Formats: sequence, C-alpha cells, structure tokens
Amino acid sequence: MPDDEAIRRILAERIDAQKRSVGIVVGVVEGGQRRVVSYGRRAADDPREVDGDTVFEIGSITKAFTAILLADLAGEGHLELETPVQRLLGPDVTVPTRNDAEITLLHLTTHSSGLPRMPNNFRPADAGNPYADYTVAQLYEFLSSHDLERDIGEAVEYSNLGTGLLGHTLALSQETDYESLVSERLLKPLGMSDTSITLSPSQRERLAIGHSVQLRPVANWDLPTLAGAGALRSTVNDMLTFVEANLGLGESPLQEEMAETHRSRRDFSAPGMRIGLGWVIRGGHGRELHWHNGGTGGYRSFLGFDLESQTGVVVLSNSGDSVDDLGFHLLEQGYRLVLPPAFRTVVEVDPAIYAEYVGRYQLADSVVFTVARRGDRLFVQLTGQPSFEVFPESETKYFYRVVDAQITFGRGDDGTVDHLVLHQNDMDQRADRLTER
Repeated sequence: MPDDEAIRRILAERIDAQKRSVGIVVGVVEGGQRRVVSYGRRAADDPREVDGDTVFEIGSITKAFTAILLADLAGEGHLELETPVQRLLGPDVTVPTRNDAEITLLHLTTHSSGLPRMPNNFRPADAGNPYADYTVAQLYEFLSSHDLERDIGEAVEYSNLGTGLLGHTLALSQETDYESLVSERLLKPLGMSDTSITLSPSQRERLAIGHSVQLRPVANWDLPTLAGAGALRSTVNDMLTFVEANLGLGESPLQEEMAETHRSRRDFSAPGMRIGLGWVIRGGHGRELHWHNGGTGGYRSFLGFDLESQTGVVVLSNSGDSVDDLGFHLLEQGYRLVLPPAFRTVVEVDPAIYAEYVGRYQLADSVVFTVARRGDRLFVQLTGQPSFEVFPESETKYFYRVVDAQITFGRGDDGTVDHLVLHQNDMDQRADRLTER
C-alpha cells in the first residue's frame, strides 16, 4: 500500500489541482497497525484542517451496520434471515408479494426484494435535504399500494428503500428506534463513540461542511424514516475501529456476526461483483475486496478491506465527487485512479427540467440508458453498469465526471424529449426513448 507521503500527494493533487474536494481524510489498516493521512479543510471558507477526528456523513456505508444488526439479532434468535418482513411489521401495513412469495429480511439486505431504489411517493419539499420529510406513514402507504414488477429474489437491484425498510423493521421488532438499536448493539460494544446520527456538541464542532461537486456548501441530510440506508455520521478514527473489527483484529463481541455478513450470497448487478449481507464483494487482480461506498448531498465515503491480507482503507470527503477510485487504488494498485475528464463548466439549470428527461432510452438490443432524477440531481445508468450522476453544461447537454463522455437530450417534432445522444470516443450514438414511462 502507498506510504503516507504518496497518499498525501494524491490528496493534494485531487484537492488543489483537480478541485474535486475541499478536505479528504484517509485511514489505512495494514500489518496490524493503523495510520491516518489527511489533506484540506473543513470548509471552503474555514482554515481549520481535516483530521482523523473530523466528522463526516458516511451515507450508504450505514447499510453495512444495518446488515450486521440483522446478523446479530438473528444470531441471538430474535428473528431469522428468512423471516418475512410482513410478520414483523404487523397488520398496519401490507408488504407486497408476488406469486405467493414474501419479501424476507435477507431479500432486503441483499437488494433482491424486487422493491425499487426509491418509493414513488418520495417527493421531498426540500431537495437539499430530501429524506427529511419522508414519513413512516408514507412508507407504509407505498408498500401497501405497490405492485412488484419482478419476482422476489429474481435479481439484485440496489435499493435505498429496501435497506431503509430493513433498519425500520429491525428497530420495530425490538420496540426501539434505529439510532438506539445501532448504538446499543454495535457502536457501544465496538467502542465507536464518535459514530452517531444525532451529533453531540463536540461532534457538531468537528463536523466538516458538505460541498457540492461545484464546491459550494450544501445542507446536511436527515433520514428519520429510512435511517438504516444512510443516516450515520462518523470519523476516520472510528471507521478504522470498524474496519479492524471486520478484519478480526483484536477481540470483538461481534466477530461471528460480522463474518456472517462477509459471506457471498449472490451475484450483484454490476459485472464482477457479488453481495453478502450488505457488503459488496469485488474480485479482481487476484484479490477479493469487501466494500461499500456512501454519498449524501455534500459528502462521499468509501470503506473496503481484504480479509486475506488483513488490510483495509477508509476514505471520507466533504464534497459530492466520488472517492471510490481512490479507495480501490489504495487497497490494490492494480485499480487505477480515475483521471477527471477535460475540464467542463457546470451551469445552473432549473432541476424541474429533469422531469422531462426521466425515462429509458434504447441504445442497442438489451442495452438501455435509464435516466432518473434524485432531488435536484440527474443520474444515468447503462444496462449492467452502476448509476452515475451527470452535470449540466446547458439545459440539454450533460457530462459525466467519472468518464470522458457527454449526453445530449433531443426533442421530436411535437417538442417532447424523444431521444438522447451519447458523445464518447469521438462517436455520437443515438438512443431512442422507449414508450413506457
């Protein structure tokens, strides 16, 4: 693994030259030792430097904690992995079924429930804090009215809704709330005193301000109903404790439960990936890496480890630019750092226009672009690939940051959006909009 100075040079390049974040903290576990390397500031207008005790939102890495909660409760006999969700929610809600099959807790944590990424009644009043006003009543309303579009267990489709529902269900089964459950059963036993949802005065003082990809300050996120999908905040020092526990370094009261979450269960939707309980497993370069990333409005996070070599990496950043490439590269240098594409200027557009672009566009046989709006951001997913955010150069032209490619939306004679054009590798490829909406 690169030494501290090499890591610091990467961070300096990323922040000072590439302008991809304001502050980044990296934690490494190697040879039974931990080290922390940091660069940058808590905010664009704050001279205080980030360090191992700086607090960040960790987003979807929370899903790994939710999975361990499930394994812990199952291990003590409170429930089983195959327990139907309906049995724990009770008569106030009807969980959708299909072909006489029921959604289980295992389906939720392996993203194979058939539930969508987000519920269709998710309509945030504040796009800057989109989950804050989504209620349990709305969650139950969605579940009771939703018809599954595919068989339960048929495929893996990443679902914030599914893991958020899992966290809610586990807390309900223990007659408590998610934050109390994760604190009592995981954080306190592991000695992770700087990981929480509700920040103490000390943590609030050490909180890094989140920034958009344009490096403008943005609001923190609150996830009261779907907390199990991404509500936790933490520091690199605390997350290194979590990595060490997963690696089995030292005594841990949750060692067996963590090992249960590491076991591969099925293929993930992205090529070369599998999924355990919560953890994504990536094979390549002769190694098997367990990992998860996270992203909220102004933060990106990565946590990964190699059980065989007993190494692990945490990366926390206070901007909306992905740090996945950095995390993978530090764990295995065969994974290259992603160079940002040629500099492009993001312009301000009214996010309301994104509603006109949402839909599916066919590029070739069995190859489809899926365009989705999440709050005030636009995402594009190509069949067999992860979903990536695209950024506006104009109202109709958007660009990726993860690859040198752009997309232009086009309209037909009637003025409605009926196709998009992918600009990549000196080629322009048209994808026509499919009729279903």
